[in-house]
Amino acid sequence: MPRVCFTLQVRPDRLDEYRRRHATVWPEMLRALRDAGWRDYQLFLREDGLLVGLVETDDLAAAQAAMDATEVSARWESEMAPFFDLPGGRDGRSKHEFDPVFDLAAQLRAAGESTTATTGETP
Repeated sequence: MPRVCFTLQVRPDRLDEYRRRHATVWPEMLRALRDAGWRDYQLFLREDGLLVGLVETDDLAAAQAAMDATEVSARWESEMAPFFDLPGGRDGRSKHEFDPVFDLAAQLRAAGESTTATTGETP
């Protein structure tokens, strides 16, 4: 299943409020993300405002377009825009994606190895 990793920059003076807003995301926003094809979506926030997102989706551009077509996403993005510190006035939909360079499970499988640890043994 394709995974995407991306970063955004949250304004350091808005970190506490950003965390609060994401502790209870609107139920209609959660449903819209799910219905648009966002799976296993997680956000990680560092103390300096670096936000790292991980999401499984078949096509990020299509999933983002599906979200852009919803009214709830427009409301959410409007409320979240002041939290981001992005050059050129870009909003939180402008994600910097990363190319994968290592996948432990994929390499173990390619080597004919199990992807689960042997019980009772530690390195």
